[in-house]
Amino acid sequence: MDFAELKKTLEKNGFKVSCFENKEAAAEYLNAQIDGKTVATGGSVTVKEMGLMESLGKHNTLVSHWKVPAGKTEKEVLVEAMTTDVYIASANAIAKTGEIINIDGRCNRITSLIYGHDKVYYVVGRNKIAEDFHTAVERARNIAGPTNSKRLGRKTPCALEGKQCFDCNSPERICRTMTVTWRPSMGLDVEIVLIDEDLGF
Repeated sequence: MDFAELKKTLEKNGFKVSCFENKEAAAEYLNAQIDGKTVATGGSVTVKEMGLMESLGKHNTLVSHWKVPAGKTEKEVLVEAMTTDVYIASANAIAKTGEIINIDGRCNRITSLIYGHDKVYYVVGRNKIAEDFHTAVERARNIAGPTNSKRLGRKTPCALEGKQCFDCNSPERICRTMTVTWRPSMGLDVEIVLIDEDLGF
């Protein structure tokens, strides 16, 4: 995929943008950029497919609520993850018109994407690029949401009945808050790493 126009749009909006042919090159770049830092992630499938936390963990201190250390609670780790030097996540969709769409349940991920860190990296595969704002929202609601609900074993209509949002009231619903990011938050250093592979949901 040619990322040139999207890169131009995102840079005009104040984001730093790096483009890579594959996840290996992107992971190598991020390991060179992030060293001796505290690093957190929200449990991104893209990050997992890149093997990023394993490689970064060799020379950084990782914080993850998926691996709660002895003597700490999950809530304590979630709070700690909000103040690490670096936060890494993906996006549910990025529109070619520049909007970044994310939908969360607990909202620790979207909170960290907009506040609290010295540096935020989005790692985004080509499958998450949408034509415009409306198709980006549609992708987040009808592809990312149902797929992640099924992955997490949630008993929601989208996970049980098919790949579409039913705007349900299930107590296990993971689509509770949606953010639209037009520009980096004031004072926040945000870099978007675009990867020419299908990664995550």
